[in-house]
Amino acid sequence: MPTVAGVDSSTQSCKVVVCDAGTGEVLHQGRAAHPDGTEVAPEAWWQALDEAGGGLLADVDAVAVAGQQHGLVALDEAGLPLRDALLWNDTRSARAADDLVAELGGPDAWARAVGTVPVAALTVAKLRWLADNEPRTADRTAQVMLPHDWLTWRLCGGPGSGAAPVTDRGDASGTGYWSPADGDYRRDLLALALGGRTPQLPRVIGPYEAAGRTPHGALVAAGTGDNMAAALGLGLRPGDAVVSLGTSGTAFAVSERPVADPSGAVAGFADATGRFLPLVCTLNAARVLSSAATLLGTALTDIDRLARESEPGADGLVHLPYLGGERTPNLPDAAGSLLGMRTSNMHPPQLARAAVEGMLCNMADALDELRGQGIGTRRVLIIGGAAKAPVVGEIAAGIFGAPVTVPEPAEYVALGAARQAAWALTRTPEPPHWPLAAARHVPAPADPATGRRIRENYARARATVYG
Repeated sequence: MPTVAGVDSSTQSCKVVVCDAGTGEVLHQGRAAHPDGTEVAPEAWWQALDEAGGGLLADVDAVAVAGQQHGLVALDEAGLPLRDALLWNDTRSARAADDLVAELGGPDAWARAVGTVPVAALTVAKLRWLADNEPRTADRTAQVMLPHDWLTWRLCGGPGSGAAPVTDRGDASGTGYWSPADGDYRRDLLALALGGRTPQLPRVIGPYEAAGRTPHGALVAAGTGDNMAAALGLGLRPGDAVVSLGTSGTAFAVSERPVADPSGAVAGFADATGRFLPLVCTLNAARVLSSAATLLGTALTDIDRLARESEPGADGLVHLPYLGGERTPNLPDAAGSLLGMRTSNMHPPQLARAAVEGMLCNMADALDELRGQGIGTRRVLIIGGAAKAPVVGEIAAGIFGAPVTVPEPAEYVALGAARQAAWALTRTPEPPHWPLAAARHVPAPADPATGRRIRENYARARATVYG
């Protein structure tokens, strides 16, 4: 059988999986670190891909790259980077995002135009920051790419090779200047961001189209953004929702229709299959549990045991988990809070339980934002580092009021990219069926009252602190 490679070029590292194209069985894996920081030389991603690949890419039949969304790669006429890439977590562009929202006529105008209201993370805001703060660099910017676009182009030969830069609709939908509903770039918004300048943009190709071939002859698939690849790796269908509990949190679902939320809570992204992927992002997820472990002077693995020793509701202790500010709800200057403290509940089990419940109440609010846009969430899958603690899935079913599936930990972003590479080989109407890894299923509670009470206490605590 043919073999395919999937690349997950994330903020912190590059992961590569090589899979059997027919079954999805993982045959080889590799990993390499990326430099820390909120701006990184794109060449560092290429070096990490070479290290993580370990020569494996020379023998595969197809490869696809999934990359961190929103990053800005500005290139000159020769296709060389003009500066380090600005990553999604670089917040210098927050003021630029606010300016853009005002200049187009407010959040509703942006939601109608591109399905997403600009925030600091989006590429369009970073372009405005570049125009305002580094105008000479903006003047020399001949091409603009996203991280996955740039790596895909390099796999096809890169500068001087004659290969044409391409992207996919999933990653393009996170720029702020491509419309998922219309399926086209909004070059007027590109010009608005970059002070009238209109550099070249990658051509948006279809989900199973090929971008080109590597020097070794492997087919290079379109690639996509990391959240879109995770959805593909998990085999999401309409009605499925994912809660991803990494350092930050995301809640996203596959939809047959585009979403335009003027509140800005739901980003109206496209997915990697021709459908749509409305997504809500929070800033605090797994870090809530690791910080609680530090506070308690214990190992992160002990949070599971401690949380089980407390009754649901943590005896009235409520944790608002806004440790790094928060994006959803929009509280950028917020801090974490513990409320309802009494001598009876200031003990490690209650503190651990409150941390888990606070993290999950925040994600339940994110799911509610999706439902508020008419997105069905019949099944909720939980992935990410925090999902490794079994108690998280158990508590989530009660707080979400829905059955929860916790797939076995795996590199789902890289697997999604590999599945897309296999799709580019077959060119079938739908991607090849790869069975999901073993999963743990937690039924919805027979009595939802406890979960509702926990969420009500959380909502009251938030209102007490933030109105």
